[in-house]
Amino acid sequence: MTKPAELHEKDDEQLALLLKETQEQLFRLRLQSSTERLEAPSEMLKAKREIARIKTIQRQRELRAEAQAAGS
Repeated sequence: MTKPAELHEKDDEQLALLLKETQEQLFRLRLQSSTERLEAPSEMLKAKREIARIKTIQRQRELRAEAQAAGS
């Protein structure tokens, strides 16, 4: 799991890539949970939180860019 400070340091492309990878990981965990016994159920929760953190940072950047464009 990545710390929020580390996520803030990444650029938009890196965040998008990390989001995609985390979503794929969550998909695999869900699939594993439905087909077989999941070794660490907490991993699903961690992946969901990671996705939420990334999306929050992306949205903050989007709002900041809109505010700067409106202010110009």
